[in-house]
Amino acid sequence: MYTHILVPVEHSDADKTILAHVRDLAHMTGARLLLVHVADGWAARNYEQLELRESEEMQEDRAYLEQLADDVRAKGLTVDCKLAMGDPASEILRVAAEEHVDLIAMATHGHRFLADVLKGATADRVRHLAKVPVLMIRQEPK
Repeated sequence: MYTHILVPVEHSDADKTILAHVRDLAHMTGARLLLVHVADGWAARNYEQLELRESEEMQEDRAYLEQLADDVRAKGLTVDCKLAMGDPASEILRVAAEEHVDLIAMATHGHRFLADVLKGATADRVRHLAKVPVLMIRQEPK
């Protein structure tokens, strides 16, 4: 079954939805989790080539990611986390390959029509280009 699950988180309510499902799956399979947040602001997209410092937004993203990881660890799971920088879909796919995950589990927003084209591009690209299975859970309504 699954032993290493990548969970992209975006610092939104969608994170609660996917983490609730993935925690149960990880408990059942004994999988370890890799939480990944992709910082995609200007500073993040140019971080390496311009040798920039982490922006305040990136520092907040890192703190959020660490807090999520601590919360999941408190539930008895093995969790690592990684702050990636750049295009979200490309970075999720890159990290999945580098870390040899065997499942990507992510939340979707359930957009329709034009909103899906504008806002659902990350999930759509990951779904089409991933070399491992992708589990998509629709975000629960507020």
